[in-house]
Amino acid sequence: GIHVILSLFTVEDGKFKVFLIKRKNEPFKDKWILIGGACYNNEDCDTAMKRELYEKTGIKDINYKFYNVFSDPYRSPVCRMIAVVYIGVIDKTRVQFLKETAKTQNADWFDIDNVDKLGGLGYDHDLILKDAIEYLRKNIFDTNILKDLFPKYFTLPEIHKAYESILKKQIDRRNFRKRLLQQNIIKDSGKMENVKGKKPSKLYEFV
Repeated sequence: GIHVILSLFTVEDGKFKVFLIKRKNEPFKDKWILIGGACYNNEDCDTAMKRELYEKTGIKDINYKFYNVFSDPYRSPVCRMIAVVYIGVIDKTRVQFLKETAKTQNADWFDIDNVDKLGGLGYDHDLILKDAIEYLRKNIFDTNILKDLFPKYFTLPEIHKAYESILKKQIDRRNFRKRLLQQNIIKDSGKMENVKGKKPSKLYEFV
């Protein structure tokens, strides 16, 4: 069989977070896992991923990207399951999610640094999550994968803070701006943000 798995990320108050659901049934009852489930015989993987996302969280319409396959023959204790894995990034303030569904008893955003405290994710989802974080960090300067984290227009400090929280390191602001502009990830929108009592800030947008 085929599993579709989604690592869904956000940044909130400078903290890098992942969305997890808590299983209601065996195997791995009461364990937290990434969003996902089995792909039906009449579905392609993208359709299955969107359906699983909606069924398990109530969230729809997200920007996502396929990036890997996990095929360890023993990754599921029930039967042979190949995992087709996706990554997505959203602005959590723009979505509402279901705390409980037919197959989940809880759902929430977790700070990446606190996932370890959950006593291990079900299946091989610790591995998949680690892989997704590495993928995001590696591709963050080459793609506009973070586009959905921001409103259409944003200031440089806002995007700078998000990059620093995902990469877990300080980034020199001048080089950062130059790099994103040179790599054609963001552009100057020609607009300014006027906040009372502050110097107007330039607003940028994704290319």
